Amino acid sequence: MNSSNALRLTRRGFTLAALSSVSVAAACGNGIGSSGPATIDARVDATLNEMYRTYPNTQTLSQKSTGMLVMPLVTEAGFGLGGAYGRGALRIDGVTVDYYSTTKASAGLQIGAQQYAHVLFFMTEDALLGFRRSPGWAAGADLEYVISDNGQNVTAETTTALAPVLAAVFGQAGLRVGATLEGTKYTRIIP
Repeated sequence: MNSSNALRLTRRGFTLAALSSVSVAAACGNGIGSSGPATIDARVDATLNEMYRTYPNTQTLSQKSTGMLVMPLVTEAGFGLGGAYGRGALRIDGVTVDYYSTTKASAGLQIGAQQYAHVLFFMTEDALLGFRRSPGWAAGADLEYVISDNGQNVTAETTTALAPVLAAVFGQAGLRVGATLEGTKYTRIIP
């Protein structure tokens, strides 16, 4: 085997490596004595700053919401079967109150990997309470998105009347077109 073959990474190899690293990251560590919370909080701050800068109307949603779940980096990979994993924080009045992981499994025609961030805005106390009390809350098809596929913000006045939970999904290179969080599961963690 020559060195160029040894270094070449096939799509299948890349996808399998990405999925296995997601599994290992999810299984490692109990969080005691780690810098996990500080790292997550720093990433949450950077994600919120970028969202507010890129999509200014989300500041109004933030002020009107009873809480926000911020997932700064979700890695999604697939080769036939796929999955996603990320960690983030639930903030109420700008203060982190809990940490969460997100997971998603999918099947179908898919090849490759991507990374994106998302924020859930809880617009009612009932929605926030339901999320916090759930042992594993799953995003459903009724979730309303506050950034349209062409990158335009939906006005805060319109969206607050539509759903108790609103979502903003955006990628490192901009908007994630056709984004959906349906089937994504959130679980409280100790980072």
